[in-house]
Amino acid sequence: MKQVKIQIPSLVENIRVVESFIDNSKDTFLIDDDIYGNIMVAVTEAVNNAIRHGNKFDKDKNVFLSLFVEPDRVKFEVEDEGAGFDYDNLLDPTAPENIENPGGRGIFLIRHLADEVDFSKEGRHVQLTFMLPTAASASEAAHSAVNEAL
Repeated sequence: MKQVKIQIPSLVENIRVVESFIDNSKDTFLIDDDIYGNIMVAVTEAVNNAIRHGNKFDKDKNVFLSLFVEPDRVKFEVEDEGAGFDYDNLLDPTAPENIENPGGRGIFLIRHLADEVDFSKEGRHVQLTFMLPTAASASEAAHSAVNEAL
């Protein structure tokens, strides 16, 4: 398993650092374009939440971002130094009474873009797992596409 870690101060402008980290990881570990967009949105949203809600923009607190690459998946871990939150009791942003709310969609998005989302440490730590298309499944998909075309 390959692993890369960075640490950033809780400043919104450091989202650019995270975007570069994801871009470099995509190139280094040959992450497929099919999941790149999901990774970019979900991980930057998790870091943004850590900066805004976890560390409350305190530049003296850090956000820790780790990437673990395995043959069939990539995992990103985001951890802040805040007080945590109750991730099991969040408002549903798709409920009619919440549609007009300006916030509250970040974790909803993260849960829909990542294949697995696991919170721990009272909500200060989140692990996002993205399954990689394997050569076998890519071959099967290509085979299915050819059969459908015939």
